[in-house]
Amino acid sequence: MTNPVLAEVVRSDFVESVHRGALVVTGPEGDVRLALGDVTSPVFPRSSNKPLQAVGMLRSGLDFTGEDLALACASHSGEPRHVKGVLELLQAAGLTEDDLACPADFPLHVPSMRDAAEPRRVMMNCSGKHTGMLTTCVRAGWPTAGYEAPDHPLQQAIAAAVTDLTGQPIAHTGVDGCGAPLFAFSLTGLARAFGRVGSAADGPERTVADAMRAHPWLVAGTGREDTELMSAVDGLVAKGGAEGVQAFALPDGFAVALKIDDGAKRACAPLAVEALRFLGVDVAGLDELARGSVLGGGRRVGEIRVPELRG
Repeated sequence: MTNPVLAEVVRSDFVESVHRGALVVTGPEGDVRLALGDVTSPVFPRSSNKPLQAVGMLRSGLDFTGEDLALACASHSGEPRHVKGVLELLQAAGLTEDDLACPADFPLHVPSMRDAAEPRRVMMNCSGKHTGMLTTCVRAGWPTAGYEAPDHPLQQAIAAAVTDLTGQPIAHTGVDGCGAPLFAFSLTGLARAFGRVGSAADGPERTVADAMRAHPWLVAGTGREDTELMSAVDGLVAKGGAEGVQAFALPDGFAVALKIDDGAKRACAPLAVEALRFLGVDVAGLDELARGSVLGGGRRVGEIRVPELRG
């Protein structure tokens, strides 16, 4: 199946590039309300998995809430407050930065990157998730060594939570960029899982949603799309992933998941804004995200144009 064009890159009134992809909207009961492209074949959701993984950690005994849990769901920018928070969580669990299985990296936040003398594991954008995984092992009495292996009890528990939330079996297990297991399932399953988290009245799902809503900056960082989306839309739970993935849910259980075929993240934010508009959300404060950034000579000379979504 050839996916439709979901975004056009327009420079100086000329279509310079196009991005194909798939997008699905699900209702409060998980029913498909809109499907563009192939929304049933498995994909790697990348970091959009993190809220689901966090639910699995909480079900296994992790006691994080609030800021701590937001960091465990984060693809953070490595800004000083992010790094400080992760280091404090490691210390509280009797662990050190050396216990992290994620690779050393520089911060995503450019000013923080310039200030960094060398790459560190704690600066890697997934270090909060890995710290949550390690702390879960401590709480559950599981070994911390090898916690990133797919057959470790932690990862088995997380896989069970992902299967439950998506309502689908895991189609394939790979290795994410951070070294942790990565589970493949459909965009429809991803949207349904986010709908369950976003509309939960209680339990681990509600705890995850509350943490992300209350601390959107910790989930991403300065100028990042997830932070801006959640800050602008009351009650939104949003988490993007590498290779052109974005998922979000509203408190009423409506949810959206999308993936761009060529992995381009630049198309995700405009599509997310259009999907919010389709769901009746006031997106007046999201004009910059809706247009994207097409620059020439340091000034805006175009936009990312996406189709109006129609049910």
